[in-house]
Amino acid sequence: MDRVQQVIIGEYGGPEVLRFETVDVPEPVPTEVQVRVDYAGINPVDGKTRQGGKMGAVAGGPPLPLGWDVAGIVTAVGMGVTRFDVGDRVYGMPRFPYPAAAYSEYLTAPARQLVEVPAGLSLSTAAAVPLPATTAYQIVVDVAEVRAGQRVLVLGASGAVGRFAVQLAKSRGAYVIGTASTGKLAGLMDLGIDQAIDYTRQRFEDAVDSADVVIDLVGGEYSERAIGVTAPGGLVVSVPSGDKSELVERAAAAGIRLTGMIVEPDHVALEAVSAGITAGTISVAEPEVLPFAEVVAAHRKLDAGAGRMVLRVRG
Repeated sequence: MDRVQQVIIGEYGGPEVLRFETVDVPEPVPTEVQVRVDYAGINPVDGKTRQGGKMGAVAGGPPLPLGWDVAGIVTAVGMGVTRFDVGDRVYGMPRFPYPAAAYSEYLTAPARQLVEVPAGLSLSTAAAVPLPATTAYQIVVDVAEVRAGQRVLVLGASGAVGRFAVQLAKSRGAYVIGTASTGKLAGLMDLGIDQAIDYTRQRFEDAVDSADVVIDLVGGEYSERAIGVTAPGGLVVSVPSGDKSELVERAAAAGIRLTGMIVEPDHVALEAVSAGITAGTISVAEPEVLPFAEVVAAHRKLDAGAGRMVLRVRG
């Protein structure tokens, strides 16, 4: 097999530090599969890693390959793999937070960190799902254990993680409130949200009496403000990184639990999301598709606040 192209971070910095490198096609070791990458998802953490964020340090610093969300075709299976056969359509966010090299023509991944792409879901759309959907599932189901009848407030509900969090909380019978800008409120209503708050016109504290669970996807001052609207005995899950020790203490003094979380590869979570997509209870927004060769331009758009994007690696 020919050598292939992958994108690496040559040094920390702006989009211009991304460069293509020719590498050998990776071969799967036992329990791994080799995947021909058709599409690679672009996530905010990709930009933060490129800029020198914590995930870059976890990976050992540049030069390092970039990208986690991937959708493609299994092209080889390692010894002991029983989940997949050559030709299967798969997607996932393998190895996170360690390098996965999703911005590459081929990668290898632990078989249990991938799942089959639901029938009817295109590979381009699938590539935009794994990291945000898995994050939302782990928050709603594993960390918060959202139950029917609870009031759940999602701060940043119109973002990629927020949209999945809204739908997953609704599917578990919660009353869901979410914040978004004016132009994105209609999209939240289309998801079946119970109450949408335009944060450009109203502070969420003025619209929410109390919430059993607050999912904070914004961070900064929002994390502190979230404590004030959480019912005693409730939970605040704050996803953006940073030192939360002072907030944890403040929340505890108010009888509230506050915790951070980092998503992990999780085939159980992604299979549950896939089942929801197949059943029609979870909808997925179509991402913007950009050619692999335009990865630098894609990251400029990412830095400017663009929505969901994927790289078309094949074709």
